[in-house]
Amino acid sequence: MQLLEINRDNYIGQADPFIFEDEGRFYIYTTGKDAVYAYSSDSLLGSWKFEGAVFTYPGVSDFWAPSVIKIDGVYYMYCSFEFYGDTPDEGGHRQTMHVASAGNPLGPFTGAKQLLHPFSIDSHVVRTESGLFIFYSTNEFHCERPGTYIAVDRLLDPFTPEGKPVKVVVPTLDEEIYRRDRYRKGEHWHTIEGAFWFREGEWQYVMYSGSCYENEHYFIGYARAKTNETDLTKVRFEKYPDDSTYAPVFCSNEWEEGAGHHSMIKHGGKWYAVYHARNREDDALPGDRRNARICLMDVRDGVIKALRKQYEL
Repeated sequence: MQLLEINRDNYIGQADPFIFEDEGRFYIYTTGKDAVYAYSSDSLLGSWKFEGAVFTYPGVSDFWAPSVIKIDGVYYMYCSFEFYGDTPDEGGHRQTMHVASAGNPLGPFTGAKQLLHPFSIDSHVVRTESGLFIFYSTNEFHCERPGTYIAVDRLLDPFTPEGKPVKVVVPTLDEEIYRRDRYRKGEHWHTIEGAFWFREGEWQYVMYSGSCYENEHYFIGYARAKTNETDLTKVRFEKYPDDSTYAPVFCSNEWEEGAGHHSMIKHGGKWYAVYHARNREDDALPGDRRNARICLMDVRDGVIKALRKQYEL
């Protein structure tokens, strides 16, 4: 394995890493308590430079799961943070999706605008032949398996959702339980988050994380659709292999735990997943010990496999 370079004297964590390539250079953006932080490298598997904070917002905290897209020379960052300018959801959650822009991939990203209402986290904005679309996670409280699920909506422009979200991946497994008896006895809260959409050949995929990174069953899975439909609100993704089978692409193993919340990149004709995890053995890191790692992937014929020779970035 190979991690992003770590400053052990002032470690801030590398949770929810989002990989982005622009003009031959690679960037990784990570969750932060007081800001979104970034790293850059001229080689995917080479040495990475810590670039510091690239987006923050006054008076708020917990900047979760940034994603970036470049549109007509402008870089847009989608990120959630604790926001007190809107009514929280039924569970009291205030994490709210915002979008900011910059003239280069290291920002500073400014002009943040609220995009969605609470609870809204874990964006992935993509462009197809049918336009812009945003995948994100939100909550549902009154259903068979209450919890966080993935939705997709069209973006009319980088700052404006259409407001007609469609469910993409919902909880169906006990292994997706985030916390038992969370709000009331006998009602367990599930979590499906960290959406990442891509296509390869005839297949489209939405990969995701299930459960909680502190739980043993935390994992990366995926849903898929064999289709040439480019309006992503019309694609019907199905979990692999089905709704009732726990079949993780990533999960805890003998050397790492909390493996999840990733992004994908195709480089040199090969797919790689950049994800976070923490070493099972004591690595002397303080606080949130999640750090970014990369794994070569095998994506073919509707099936995704992790090739377990992994690299710490």
